Amino acid sequence: MITGIGLFTSIGHSREAVWQAVQRGESGVGRLTGIAGIPDGLLLGATVDIDSEFPGQLKNIPLCRHSAAEALADARVNLAHVDRDRFGCSIGAHMGDSDYVVERLGRHDLLPTGKVPWWKQLLPNTSCALVANDYGLRGPRLSNSTACASGTIAILKAIRAIHDGQCDIALAGSSEAIHPLFAAGFYNMRVLAEHDEPARACRPFDLHRNGFVMGEGAGMLVLERLDHAQRRGAAIYAEAIGGRLLTDARHMTNLDANSDAIIELINGTMRAAGVVPRDIAYVNAHGTGTQQNDLLESRGIRAAFGRAADSVCVSSNKAMLGHLVNASGSVELAITALALRDGFAPPTLNLTDPDPECDLDCIPLVGRVRPLEHALKLSIAFGGHLAAVMLRRWTSADAREARPIYRQAA
Repeated sequence: MITGIGLFTSIGHSREAVWQAVQRGESGVGRLTGIAGIPDGLLLGATVDIDSEFPGQLKNIPLCRHSAAEALADARVNLAHVDRDRFGCSIGAHMGDSDYVVERLGRHDLLPTGKVPWWKQLLPNTSCALVANDYGLRGPRLSNSTACASGTIAILKAIRAIHDGQCDIALAGSSEAIHPLFAAGFYNMRVLAEHDEPARACRPFDLHRNGFVMGEGAGMLVLERLDHAQRRGAAIYAEAIGGRLLTDARHMTNLDANSDAIIELINGTMRAAGVVPRDIAYVNAHGTGTQQNDLLESRGIRAAFGRAADSVCVSSNKAMLGHLVNASGSVELAITALALRDGFAPPTLNLTDPDPECDLDCIPLVGRVRPLEHALKLSIAFGGHLAAVMLRRWTSADAREARPIYRQAA
């Protein structure tokens, strides 16, 4: 069961603020400045401002802490009344502190005054360790580095730990902060979008799409067994009823042209969830806005859904949030849970000229009010990492109450 959600992104610094901005179709994308080694304004991205404990602290740490605190408060978790030996923590890995490179170059003048030694935040599991320590969570502590499937896989790992009896409840999610090495790498790969109007740059499923924009943020979920949630009197957003991990074992960045792995990912998730294509009303796509991803993801959805592909709604959040890489899966899965709660399929921003080869209902520009019972979240990552989660709206007396929809102008 999903009983708590915490969000922090470029379009809102809390769960409901983010969700309302998504409904209105707002964009947090602008020109990037202040990234070491990259001229100001050269790249586009959706950044966030958040207070740090000391100069040079990895932004991932306060992002994870803020979202974790919100998720736990939202779930009304009283730590004095839960068994913290059976409380897990699964948070996707992130870039560690790379200032040791600066020190080896002898450029101590480039380090901010008051910065802690780099080794205190070097490891990619630093945020996971600190968040678990903050709350004394002594159950399974998990951290995975699987590119832009990391957030989804972190959640699936927590679900598996609960299923396996290793814990009763878990905090799961991920964060992302733009790092100079990532920015330079993506720029040199030529996968980043450019546009005179930054908010219009990322165009998932559009005929004129030309790449993604980087983003920052975090998403955290509280997950628990149904009996544990009900014993606490928790209110429930949705139920995770199935998931699948798979590998497109062909290339580091290119996908199988026949979408075979994506098709099996979707089919395997439906089998695990015990649903058929016509049961699924909404797919939250990976939808990066690159030529390859959007085309092959669309083909995979259509092939797996068959005739039901003509009635399913599909959208991507990345035109609004940017591509949160490690955090994309957890943030977008949280948005999917909110979509189920309120019966609202989010829009795909900037989809003004749909690509006829991406022949699905990708909800152009304006979101759609409609009954949503089941929703599928897809993640497709460099390195061939594929992940999917199926959610079902919770409808019992302990379900979260739907909230008003904040529509944007057509």
